[in-house]
Amino acid sequence: MREQVLSVEGSSEALVTRSPRGWIERLPTWARTLVTIGTLPGDGEDERLRKASLILTTTMIIGMAIVWVVTYASLGLYVSAAIPFGYQVISIVSLIALSRSGRFDVFRTSQLALMLLLPMLLQWSLGGFVTSSGVLLWALISPLGALVLSPRPVPWFVSYLALTVVSGLLEPFLPATNIPLTVTVLFFVLNVGGVSVVVYFLVRYFIRGLAAEREKSETLLLNVLPASIARRLKNGEHPLADRFDEATVLFADLVGFTRMSEQLSPEAVVELLDDLFTQFDVMAERRGLEKIKTVGDAYMVVGGVPEAAASAAEDVAEMALDMVALVADRPGPNGGNLSLRIGIDTGPVVAGVIGQRKFTYDLWGDTVNTASRMESQGIAGEIQVTPRVYQRLKHQFRFQEREALEVKGKGQIATFLLIGRVGQTTPQPR
Repeated sequence: MREQVLSVEGSSEALVTRSPRGWIERLPTWARTLVTIGTLPGDGEDERLRKASLILTTTMIIGMAIVWVVTYASLGLYVSAAIPFGYQVISIVSLIALSRSGRFDVFRTSQLALMLLLPMLLQWSLGGFVTSSGVLLWALISPLGALVLSPRPVPWFVSYLALTVVSGLLEPFLPATNIPLTVTVLFFVLNVGGVSVVVYFLVRYFIRGLAAEREKSETLLLNVLPASIARRLKNGEHPLADRFDEATVLFADLVGFTRMSEQLSPEAVVELLDDLFTQFDVMAERRGLEKIKTVGDAYMVVGGVPEAAASAAEDVAEMALDMVALVADRPGPNGGNLSLRIGIDTGPVVAGVIGQRKFTYDLWGDTVNTASRMESQGIAGEIQVTPRVYQRLKHQFRFQEREALEVKGKGQIATFLLIGRVGQTTPQPR
């Protein structure tokens, strides 16, 4: 299970390297400066990529338009040459305005409008679909770009279809132009090829953007839920509940932490807990255990859930010894010592996910309640366990019997302190 999580996280990191953001980082310095001129401090990664994509697309078309301007001007078709030249001028001015104002919404709308209207005007000035070498294809970039960039892409696509129909109706009435066949064929190649390059770029960005978002969601989900549970939830299984006949539950709590936290700044409290719990997470992951949750300074982990494991009780006991040793060796704030109190029980539990918002994978049952009581009624620096844990592990670990405790809802039960492994004088982290 843990290998699945790590493999997904690894693929996510690789995806970031291959994601649309990657091509921005690989651009030359001047190009990277250009495509980020519309970026604002509060922009998220997705918004930065959208802006960079449109700016780069605009820059590509500005450069390619030189061929149309020069060719049509050399043929004496000055009106036709003026249309792509006008696009170049307006786009350059728009880029400068974007760099100063940061109004990407204005830049986006103006560019989508120019990409839609100017190819239509150019086709009409050249006499129709054939004599213009299908220059109308460039207008397709507008609705495709709107799919990625605009919150309302449908009107752009409808406008494109409407103008295409209008171009067909106007075809018989357009003035003929005398363009050499070689030029017509050349521009067919340029128009089809140029549009293909830009469309490929936009579609590739869109698909990879979706893949990146999906991978990020997968990674986030696997950081919250076990992999097998996440798959079942994605398949529509809800509510989700399973019974496990033998699971081992551990509760741990920092002794005196409430009083200690009153003497620390909020940042220091969070830093302390984050450092300790991160190390606990590593211990749990190494042994194939499932961290369930943290509540304040309390930490809960389980073995044998969501996949049954014969060594679950032993693994939890090993982790408990490591946790106590780790905290005992760590000096507390203000020169004091930290101390951990741990309780463990083993037995049947119900595990599952309930609710629709902010759901978590949780455990229920007498085993959970008893493990919690073992912790809350335990001794600082010690690991208190139930007779079920003792019977399960007495041949592998050393225990010290305590007096019977009065446990709410259960009456008096015998308890034991987990001291260490058989043949091991002091608990040592593995």
